[in-house]
Amino acid sequence: MNDFKREFGLLTKIAWPLLLAQLMQTLMGVSDTIMAGRYDSVDMASVAIGHSVIMPILIFLQGICLALSPIIARFHGGHQAHQVAHPVWQTFYLSMTIAVMIMFSILLMPNLLGLLEMDERMRNETLEYVGYVLMSAPAFAIYQTLRNYCEGLSKTRPTMVIMFTGLLVNIPANYIFINGLFGFEEMGGAGCGFATMLVFYVMAFATWIYTVFAQWLKEYKLYQSWINPDFAMMFAVAKQGVPIALTFLAEVSLFAVVAIMLAPSGALTVASHQVALNFSSLIFMIPLSIGLAVAIRIGHIIGEQRTPVAKTAYLSALVLAVSTVTITATGTILGNEMIASMYSNETEVIEYAASLLLFAAVFQFSDAIQVVSANALRGYKDTRAMLVISVFCYWGIGFPTGIILGLTDILVPAMSAKGFWIGFITGLSAAAILMTWRVTVVQRRLMRLPV
Repeated sequence: MNDFKREFGLLTKIAWPLLLAQLMQTLMGVSDTIMAGRYDSVDMASVAIGHSVIMPILIFLQGICLALSPIIARFHGGHQAHQVAHPVWQTFYLSMTIAVMIMFSILLMPNLLGLLEMDERMRNETLEYVGYVLMSAPAFAIYQTLRNYCEGLSKTRPTMVIMFTGLLVNIPANYIFINGLFGFEEMGGAGCGFATMLVFYVMAFATWIYTVFAQWLKEYKLYQSWINPDFAMMFAVAKQGVPIALTFLAEVSLFAVVAIMLAPSGALTVASHQVALNFSSLIFMIPLSIGLAVAIRIGHIIGEQRTPVAKTAYLSALVLAVSTVTITATGTILGNEMIASMYSNETEVIEYAASLLLFAAVFQFSDAIQVVSANALRGYKDTRAMLVISVFCYWGIGFPTGIILGLTDILVPAMSAKGFWIGFITGLSAAAILMTWRVTVVQRRLMRLPV
């Protein structure tokens, strides 16, 4: 019980700045959706589709960088400060290479968006939004690498402060560029993309400045000398990072594909779906931050060679996550219409979005359990199993269920977006069960090894 209380306290200490940071990151997307929606429902739908196209790409890059924090945590737990700088530099080289490739993918976007059924105005708005965000990929890589450097050392408050800075820039920038103030062109929904690009470069610069001048980071000597590329270490980071990235991509791309498949249903359905998804993403930041924290704790504990305590850290994370989503799910059910009305003034959008939010409330429980368990596997460096489970559950179970219920009359009359939300719940529930089982398997295996 003492170990549980200690881990619960440490987990909370690490998680709450991450929670605020993740909430602020999501609030940037929320502000994009709300402010574009206030401008015009077509612009809101364009931002929704553009967000669905671009986010899987950025999430993949973020997933690569997330391999860094457990590596750093193990060195930190083992009191090996001299080992920290090397993997940070190699993650930087790897992430920047991917970022440059992402930036050049802008050349493919006109053909990609040309495959979708949407009116010309929506397509042009979406293409412009996506183009601006793609140009920010190098800044995103720098920010994510340095963020995971700090978080791997169990210092999460810098992430919170930098993200708050980004939010302070994002909201007024959105307003200026959407509406064309202070001499800028009126850009509509595309202005959200330009604002996002500006925000990522501000955050990258601010994080770099912090890591250069923070006194507590001096002992890790990150900038003492230039460290050349080490392809063996880059491969080691990629070996852990690619499954993490693909796992995130499997979930995020599922939501993205569904948004795209709903595009022929019109702006009303896409906008309503985006409201429910956007709010769910906001709530998801709570269990996600707990999951990020438990990955750091498990890495640190294993570095200290106290492997049995990692099981206690995982249990405390599950208890904390389920407790919090019980509160948020109840609030979602009771306030669904009020929440929907925050995103749009259009009655039809509010009514349909409110009905989708009821599904989103159920969705929160399975999503919380699976994300905590997935991050525990990341801390244990068991990322391949996490990938296999995710792909199977999201695409093998959730997606087909959504298609059958949403687009066909095989079981019931086609339910459109509601059918896909039932598919989300089914897939994530299966993932929660299998991820939890896999964590148990890994823990039993490690308990049999000499400590």
